[in-house]
Amino acid sequence: MSAKPKEISECTVLIADDNPQILELLEAYLEPLGVRVVLAADGEATLSAVERDPPDLILLDIMMPRRSGFEVCRILKEDRRYRDIPIVMVTALNEVGDMERARECGADDFITKPVNKIELLARVQNLLKLRNLKQTLERRGKTPRRE
Repeated sequence: MSAKPKEISECTVLIADDNPQILELLEAYLEPLGVRVVLAADGEATLSAVERDPPDLILLDIMMPRRSGFEVCRILKEDRRYRDIPIVMVTALNEVGDMERARECGADDFITKPVNKIELLARVQNLLKLRNLKQTLERRGKTPRRE
């Protein structure tokens, strides 16, 4: 394996939301980064997509059918194969309790709807860079993997 960090344009972002307009909007917002985008319309589809082809980052709606974003996040963070995938909760919920619950289930960050494009791009870019650097260090044997 290469010891060079992956370019952001080589990354995959999974967007999970039950609203087709939000999926389309977020996909368009991410276009300038050149990332590959995978879409999922509910919690079960999100888990299946991760199992099929683990993404480099997940934008996860909280209020979805067939498993909430909270539940999907908890399941992924408890699975050692997927726990290092950054998860950004994207939600219309903006109560402090909802944000606390997102952190408790393992979310790495959260963005409230309506989504600000600049904020989304900055957070996605930063989380992808951090993940890529961490993976590079792990391949070089500089940092232990979490078990």
